[in-house]
Amino acid sequence: MKKFDDIDLKYMKLALGLAANGRGRVSPNPMVGCVIVKNKKIIGSGYHGIFGGPHAEINALKSCKNAAGATMYVNLEPCCHYNKKTSPCVPEIIKSGIKNIVIAMKDPNREVNGRGIKQLKFKGVRCKVGVLKKEAEQLNEVYVKYITKKMPFVILKMAYSLDGKTSSVTGDSKWISSEESRRRVHDLRSEVDAVLVGINTVIRDNPLLTSHGRGKNPARIILDADLKIPLSSNVLNKEAKTVIATSKDSPINKIGKLEKKGIKVLKIPSSKGKINLKKLLASLANMGVSSLLAEGGPTVAESFINNEFVDKIMFFICPKIINGFSKMGDAIAVKNVIINKSGSDVIFEGYPDV
Repeated sequence: MKKFDDIDLKYMKLALGLAANGRGRVSPNPMVGCVIVKNKKIIGSGYHGIFGGPHAEINALKSCKNAAGATMYVNLEPCCHYNKKTSPCVPEIIKSGIKNIVIAMKDPNREVNGRGIKQLKFKGVRCKVGVLKKEAEQLNEVYVKYITKKMPFVILKMAYSLDGKTSSVTGDSKWISSEESRRRVHDLRSEVDAVLVGINTVIRDNPLLTSHGRGKNPARIILDADLKIPLSSNVLNKEAKTVIATSKDSPINKIGKLEKKGIKVLKIPSSKGKINLKKLLASLANMGVSSLLAEGGPTVAESFINNEFVDKIMFFICPKIINGFSKMGDAIAVKNVIINKSGSDVIFEGYPDV
């Protein structure tokens, strides 16, 4: 196992922390943070703050007066290519006089992928690669998937009762989860590019699918093979971009009405009333969607899981017993909950509040 000294670890942790400030703001670019150290003191720092804006290395160099002879810590290999919104960082790093650079991970983008490091070394900059590599890869897991597979990173979110239900027998699901959990989901929506649900969720719950003021709103993706969506649905308002994935046989007049409202309609191949998810994900990737939060009910979850399109799960197990009740408000609450691990399992212990 490769060892790195405490100084490298200390400053790389700072760089990773800075990088995280770009979460939800730099997609489809990676989150990058940078720290510049000279004579054992931090003389500059920065991060990539917004898509199309200066990269972390440039912001860090601008924040210090003289970087000559200093060491730069950055969680991703500096870029060296030109076919993008900003100029490459490698020439500016070389021009600054930086003598050492510590990098957490290579950039998996095939236009970089070691070329930046090679150019730095050629100009006499000493490079150390791999410090906190796993942490860096996890931070930019969305970017790594998107840039290497040309597909969105998919997070599947579900909320279950203790007896394994997602709604009452009548379909009522408001609210199965706690207010705190719903806020967490709203935060997550602000961090992803798009959120997806099926048409049944739209018809049953009429959700907004926004961040509810917790940050930027994601694009809303609706699976609707038969184009059953009511024109009065909340997801058709102007609070966020909405994309409806439907079959190629959907009625042209309904498509026209939706497009007049500013809704993008994607005609995707379908079978037995189900949209081809692989084709849809590829189309979303082409639209710049690098991260997707799938929030639908059991049918949507089953489709994503069966097709092996889920990269990460977020399951909320809620202390309620729904049983056969028709309204969520009638569900039995469970109090004094204790959560313990048992091997790879999680045990919930509590008392029905009856």
